[in-house]
Amino acid sequence: MSFDVHQLDVFLLVGSLVLIGAILSARLALGAGLPSLLIFLLIGLLLGEAGPLAINFDDAQLAHALGFGALALILAEGGLTTEWHEMRPTLRLGVALSTVGVAISVAIVAVGTHYLLGLPWPLAILLGAICSPTDAAAVFSVLRTVPLPRRLTSSLETESGLNDAPTVVLVTVISSGAFEEDGVLGVASLILYELAAGVVLGAVIGVAGAWVMRRIALPASGLYPIAVLSLSFVAYGASAAVHASGFAAIYVAALILGNSELPHRVATRSFAEGIAWLAQIGLFVMLGLLMPVDRIQSIEITFAVVTGLLLTFVARPVSVWVSSRVQPMPVRELAFISWAGLRGAVPIVLATIPLAADVEGAYRVFDIVFVMVVIYTVVTGPTLPWVARLLGVSRPAEPRYLEVEAAPLERVAADLLQVAIAPGSRMHGVEVGELRLPHGASVSLVIRGGEALVPERRTVLRHGDDLVVVTPRKSREQTEERLRRVSTTGRLAHWLDGVAPQPD
Repeated sequence: MSFDVHQLDVFLLVGSLVLIGAILSARLALGAGLPSLLIFLLIGLLLGEAGPLAINFDDAQLAHALGFGALALILAEGGLTTEWHEMRPTLRLGVALSTVGVAISVAIVAVGTHYLLGLPWPLAILLGAICSPTDAAAVFSVLRTVPLPRRLTSSLETESGLNDAPTVVLVTVISSGAFEEDGVLGVASLILYELAAGVVLGAVIGVAGAWVMRRIALPASGLYPIAVLSLSFVAYGASAAVHASGFAAIYVAALILGNSELPHRVATRSFAEGIAWLAQIGLFVMLGLLMPVDRIQSIEITFAVVTGLLLTFVARPVSVWVSSRVQPMPVRELAFISWAGLRGAVPIVLATIPLAADVEGAYRVFDIVFVMVVIYTVVTGPTLPWVARLLGVSRPAEPRYLEVEAAPLERVAADLLQVAIAPGSRMHGVEVGELRLPHGASVSLVIRGGEALVPERRTVLRHGDDLVVVTPRKSREQTEERLRRVSTTGRLAHWLDGVAPQPD
């Protein structure tokens, strides 16, 4: 099939309009407390055969391939933007939820749908495996609007970042019929190998990539984000080449790269976030196109509701409770984690695997999963703030009134920090001398009202100011932490930390 310039022009026009509409609708979804995926899925449904453009898209193989590519981008962004020091305290719970928790959820959903709905065992197990993982994009987009303690958001974000890899391997193995050939032990060994090899390869490539990036000077700052994202995909491709888990590899490599001291780290994260949004929009619109509205029947809706009830009120709470044995938490917090196990694009993408493999009954499973995700996202997403207040776990999260960007000053082993004092920051009214930055760090410039001034110790900072701070690289973390503490607690930060300020 040929593709000429005129078709390209039409494609770019329609694609750009759809993209702009999706971006604007994301703001609407945020205000309603819904994951934006619902709006994107709706756009796909409207563009399908029943819509004005009547686009016919039913290529399961292409959807499977594009879905995996989009998930890889989303996981890379998740790794690059995850702070290791926040993830580490809840790592045990996140790993347990993404392994033991997934296994428990698969078993409960499979048994329930087999006996309650009469699904054959192969389809029941497949449906359980597809429905078990939470979705990183849905979790990140909704939880960022709910004021929660960091240990709760970190637990959920860690789980959603880690559980894609084992479930992809599990669904692929089930769809390929490996259970009949290799048995449970053989399949378990295969899954263990793929995950372990993926993690090791991702770690090696992440460490090596960070080492290289710290020692080369690229000709343009815009090349750094591209290089970092490319290194993440090297991990994905290398793992796939040796039949390891590419999703585990890309997440681990991106996590290491995102937490390494690399030039233009904030710009890299912003670039990755933009690319991930593009991947999410394209992915959800495509999945909406793949689901013809006229194929949804009352029987699929019934099956979807029953499966969702099993998953939400039985499988999820049991898997969270068992997983928490490795890292006990208060019952109220575990209850919130149970309710906040949001499903999104990941289960729908996983449902394309049996479609692409021509598994008998695959379209029925896809329809059930699609409807279930839509229904329970509508039910769960908007209620999270109310549930958090009801359980008493809602509290002010760490304010993010500080935006910090860094550029390297190689000859003196120092970094240049650009600090924006946003509305709400308690740095307003603080004198420069009261910042009490670490030894060697200093505020070199204050930009106020478009004019630059060299500050003195008694210069009072105001909302809207931009500060240029020079800090030795070895003191950078201390400097950033000090600026954040003053931004959130004001000039009394030392006293609130239990440490009295030292005289100059």
